[in-house]
Amino acid sequence: MHPQFSVYIATSLDGFIARTDGNIGWLYNFDDMSDPNEDYGYAAFTAQIDCMVMGRGSFDTVQAFDDWPYEGKRVIILSNSLKKAPSGYEDKIEICTGSPAELAQQLYKKGLRHIYLDGGKVIQSFLSAGLVDDMIITQLPILIGAGLPLFGDVADDITLKLDWSRTYKNGFVQSRYEVTKH
Repeated sequence: MHPQFSVYIATSLDGFIARTDGNIGWLYNFDDMSDPNEDYGYAAFTAQIDCMVMGRGSFDTVQAFDDWPYEGKRVIILSNSLKKAPSGYEDKIEICTGSPAELAQQLYKKGLRHIYLDGGKVIQSFLSAGLVDDMIITQLPILIGAGLPLFGDVADDITLKLDWSRTYKNGFVQSRYEVTKH
């Protein structure tokens, strides 16, 4: 047994989650076109999760934000290079190493049942390990040409089943997929 692993992420229409240097500024190109009260289901999604697992690159990006966006949530940074929490984050994050399967077992033993995965490499590694259960992907109507892809090479095909899809006035298209287990 393992917890449910879910993805909630935005991509450019050409499938990138960030520019090659990790910059996500293009995500904010739509602020003037978006309803300020619309959170695209994010609050409902995060209300269901016990914990978030992100990679070092995503954590580095989040550290630059004015406010810590995950207040009250358990956050695990999956990293082989980060040895201890940076100053100011000691009570906000935990650092873990190891494979997705090892982490899945540890989290399940600790009673965690629904985990939010964030960051391209983390998502790719959990997909490759066959651990991702569902994904909510919001495509933004922008082509950035190059960047960090949401998906990388896979050893075997990964079949997805569309659960639902919705569009927003600003051109966002959000879809929820279940990952078909073979």
